[in-house]
Amino acid sequence: MENRKRSGINRGGDSNKKFYKPVNRPNKEDFVFGIQSVLETLRSGKEIDKIILQKDIKAFEEIETLAREMGVPVQKAPLERLNRVTMKNHQGAVAFVSAVNFANLGNVITEVFETGEVPLVLILDRITDVRNFGAICRTAECCGANAIVIPTRGGAQITGDAMKTSSGALNFVPICREYDLNQTAEYLRNSGFQIISCTEKTENSLYSHDYSLPTAIILGSEEDGISDTLLQLSDHSVRIPLKGKVESLNVSVATGVILYEVLRQREFQKSSS
Repeated sequence: MENRKRSGINRGGDSNKKFYKPVNRPNKEDFVFGIQSVLETLRSGKEIDKIILQKDIKAFEEIETLAREMGVPVQKAPLERLNRVTMKNHQGAVAFVSAVNFANLGNVITEVFETGEVPLVLILDRITDVRNFGAICRTAECCGANAIVIPTRGGAQITGDAMKTSSGALNFVPICREYDLNQTAEYLRNSGFQIISCTEKTENSLYSHDYSLPTAIILGSEEDGISDTLLQLSDHSVRIPLKGKVESLNVSVATGVILYEVLRQREFQKSSS
């Protein structure tokens, strides 16, 4: 069985595979339940967002071992939480199957550079709302983003709802799941990217920045924005000017604003050259 555990950026993978063209696919079923079903889903190699196991039960050693080898997050929860997912005989084990196949970030970036494009990557820091996530993916695909990076833990579950909200964009833009977003930002910087945080915690307008370089844009959680560590790792922080009394935009709307500024600048540069 392939070991897919990640401790930061996974630069490996089959070099013959082309990850720039994503291999995402919809999945009709968002979760499976029962010890044997969860085990077989793990063994099948299907992409799994997370597994929830009933705490205080010791019958899950094989599931936990396989999940650890595959880099699949495992959460322990009380019986009541599993019952909220399904009242069927779940045996204390539920696996949420992803609606996409995850791409390898290192392979995506390599291929974008090989095509001569200027890469554009989104890093989503703890964005948990499924519909926000789907809307972000839709805008990112429309603006030509080359990849969307999400954390292994703490991000939105990629379900059929996310696929629907994205209007199918999840079939076309690579989604890369990384264990440590701080290491991901460092890796992208070392690969020639400028790291840009879109945040209200700065006075620098997004319209005064140059996005013609390889760029990774960080967008933060709906509750508390971008983590302090990622802000410190950023090369630049920019904000969207607001003239009204409301202090912030919805994160999916903010994504559209900054991505279309990137697109505007790059299209103008092309037409001028």
